[in-house]
Amino acid sequence: MLDQADTIAMDVPPEADSGPTRAAGEEKKIKTTGRVTVNKPIITARDVNVRYGDKHAIKDVDIDIAYNEVLAMIGPSGCGKSTFLRCLNRMNDTVDIARVTGRIELEGHDIYDRKTDVVTLRARVGMVFQKPNPFPKSIYENVAYGPRIHGLARNQVELDEIVQTSLRKAGLWEEVNDRLEQPGTGLSGGQQQRLCIARTIAVSPDVILMDEPCSALDPIATAKIEELMDELKENYSIVIVTHSMQQAARVSQRTAYFHLGDLIEVGETERIFTNPRHKLTEDYLTGRFG
Repeated sequence: MLDQADTIAMDVPPEADSGPTRAAGEEKKIKTTGRVTVNKPIITARDVNVRYGDKHAIKDVDIDIAYNEVLAMIGPSGCGKSTFLRCLNRMNDTVDIARVTGRIELEGHDIYDRKTDVVTLRARVGMVFQKPNPFPKSIYENVAYGPRIHGLARNQVELDEIVQTSLRKAGLWEEVNDRLEQPGTGLSGGQQQRLCIARTIAVSPDVILMDEPCSALDPIATAKIEELMDELKENYSIVIVTHSMQQAARVSQRTAYFHLGDLIEVGETERIFTNPRHKLTEDYLTGRFG
């Protein structure tokens, strides 16, 4: 946990307007408004660009992610928020035409360094996807798989303890403890998503990335996931991509707004929603586009 000296930096005073929206084909950088840094970040991103062939999907993004915070990334469809999220654990490596430049550090270490073990990185920076994707295995094996292959348990007793602890942290233990050998795919959608969160937690990550984790869930299941995020931030940093501005307002401490591949504005969530400093942010939040 952060002590008082390590809390997130306050927003800087309002800045001058950053100018009009970029015209088609123009590569002029839109200046980010608000503070992008935190006093004690777990992840720092500087001058990050992503290209898919000729498409420039992410443009010169600078942002920090703090320990024990929920950072929400919002913006219209196709604005680059999920693309940027996938940079944080190198999931874009799986796309042949993707090219990522710039620097992203996890606790001071460049995650794109050639010496970086990508498997270890993805254990430390876990990911929960839009659609629940449990393995075609039992509930127990879904959670035990990661700790087993990473050698986190010395014996069966320790593995059992990891499985139980992870399911408890995911708020699922009481619902499944009497049917651990049943298929994970037999659970409800909301339970499957919490199982995927338990699977992520089981390998002791530092950061959890969530890409629209509630978009396929009903309101009751969504509420459970949101309550879970509030509990998980006590032990993990969470970055969530969401199309729901209401969800971003409920779960996050800071919010980042993306538009056409640019990071337009980032700051404390309450300030972003009540007093945005960039007209593009204001237009999106008031429903003028998006």
